[in-house]
Amino acid sequence: MNTATFIIKVGGDYACFTNPGLKVERCTYPVMTPSAARGVLEAIFWKPQFRWEIREIKVLKPIKQISIMRNEIKDRQNVKPIVIEQKKQRQQRASLILKDVEYVITAEIVLKYGINNRIGYIDQFRRKLDGGQCHHTPYLGTREFAAWFEPATGNEEPDETIIDLPLGQMLFDTAYRENNERKEIHFHRHRGEEKRVAGGYAHALFFDATIKDNVLFVPRAKYQELYKLEDVHV
Repeated sequence: MNTATFIIKVGGDYACFTNPGLKVERCTYPVMTPSAARGVLEAIFWKPQFRWEIREIKVLKPIKQISIMRNEIKDRQNVKPIVIEQKKQRQQRASLILKDVEYVITAEIVLKYGINNRIGYIDQFRRKLDGGQCHHTPYLGTREFAAWFEPATGNEEPDETIIDLPLGQMLFDTAYRENNERKEIHFHRHRGEEKRVAGGYAHALFFDATIKDNVLFVPRAKYQELYKLEDVHV
């Protein structure tokens, strides 16, 4: 397996890492999920020839949760446009979110099978990270909670108390599975330089998560399960 490891420091004023099973009111996990960490890295640099794999997430600041009310729309955006001027589409919902968060993400670039441009991708990501550049603004769970990022030294330590916390079943990531009989969503599929639109459904994967000495460790085996569901070869 052709890999390269990076450590990145990220943070923001607010964050909301939601369990996808909670459809009505948002309730955040106490810590960033692996899928949210991947989303931050892909916002900085992404190519279809590799995948980001999260190895660990270190919590640098105490976990602070607050409750807020937000204006949202009732339905999800789909092929048919949503007319938000209609009163029945507008709703106020309570959200339990995180305040003043800061993490160090350890992650690897894992090349897909047959791809050999490892050094090129490493250099491109490092230039973007060092220059504070990104493809689009990274966010912490939801788009209204923007994230800042910078290179980590590897010597970052938590601000205050040590956190040891069992989290139970936590969202790992989402597999987008092709299925002609169950076309609930559409997404892009990449094979080499080719890109096509596929139909199928989203399959959420979970893992038994624990924060130990302020670090959430992510099991490598879950990525193999993810790749098998998506028929991706790395």
